[in-house]
Amino acid sequence: MKNYLVHLRRQLHMYPEIGFDLDKTLEIVKSELDEIGVEYTTEYGKSSIVATVNGEKKGLTIGIRADMDALPIEEENDLPYRSQNVGAMHACGHDAHTAILLGTVKRIHEMRSRIPCCVKFIFQSAEEYTTSGASLLVKDGVTDSLDCILALHCDPSYDCGTIGLSSGVQCAISDGFKLEFLGKSAHVAKKETGVDAIMMAVKAYTDIQLMLSREIPSTEPVIFNAGAFHGGTTNNIICDKAELFCTLRTVKEETAEHLLSKIKSICASEAKISGGKFKLTRTKHYPLLENDEKITELIGIAAKKVIGNGNILSKSVDMIGEDFSYYTQRKPGAMFRLGIRNVEAGITEGLHSSRFNIDENAMEIGVKIFVRFILDNAKGF
Repeated sequence: MKNYLVHLRRQLHMYPEIGFDLDKTLEIVKSELDEIGVEYTTEYGKSSIVATVNGEKKGLTIGIRADMDALPIEEENDLPYRSQNVGAMHACGHDAHTAILLGTVKRIHEMRSRIPCCVKFIFQSAEEYTTSGASLLVKDGVTDSLDCILALHCDPSYDCGTIGLSSGVQCAISDGFKLEFLGKSAHVAKKETGVDAIMMAVKAYTDIQLMLSREIPSTEPVIFNAGAFHGGTTNNIICDKAELFCTLRTVKEETAEHLLSKIKSICASEAKISGGKFKLTRTKHYPLLENDEKITELIGIAAKKVIGNGNILSKSVDMIGEDFSYYTQRKPGAMFRLGIRNVEAGITEGLHSSRFNIDENAMEIGVKIFVRFILDNAKGF
């Protein structure tokens, strides 16, 4: 199994693809599923695959999800299997997630006569993309037949041989949005005839940061960031359009809605005072990811049999976004963190780093935990 997983992961790592444009990735996954002899469909979502083992069994149905897409990052690792696609890299472990799920499909298919339940394996596109691949799968009804759903995520915060697992809130509500300020261009020598969009954007940004420092309790985690600022064309023209590309991370729905409303009010007020216009466009939304208490407990029981209780570590709340939350909004589910750090081997880089890598020994642990969970709970939980 280890050699199988390593081969698959390296094959996927060499050909990273972004968003929904996953032609090579889907070709690899389909080819492997065909070789295993498992039925699958592409009817859910976009550029995604759902494979089924024991589809004829009408009792319990367990779902497991892996994301397949990569990031727009140029890889800096000097590896024989480094990315062959310029400007794209598996810097978040999705190549390993896909390999692990294929390994789980293979093992469960081999054992299918011993398993009195249906298992569905979801190979999902666009977890890192503006439009969530999970949201489209859920909209198309992929969770309708499921009784529970599981996932894992590679995590360099944990050593290989350990996992991070806790019930309750795991990942933040993540909102991406664009703040657009429209003014009026003019020659800088006649600045009074123009409306400066850069000035509006800068003042609004400052007021948003001030608002956050006063309105949110210090005990409540909130992140606001403007990661890109576009505006103007040259030095002697008053800018007539400026854009801020922002993210907001919170752990409470009411806080997220309150802050988005306040941000919109601040920007609209600044535009009005300056004589310009303003528009807020939401570009991305991931709901709060919460691990179901019962499913988390059952993952812990399965993991204990694989790696021992001492290697199951508590996981704190992350302020990252994770679209696995779309599934857990519909059905009981949980995600655990798979330790992939190996200090001696120099594998310590964080997620989304151009030098990110994994200890490939971790992948077999992921397969074993998924398989153990299915075997333990195939008759119900």
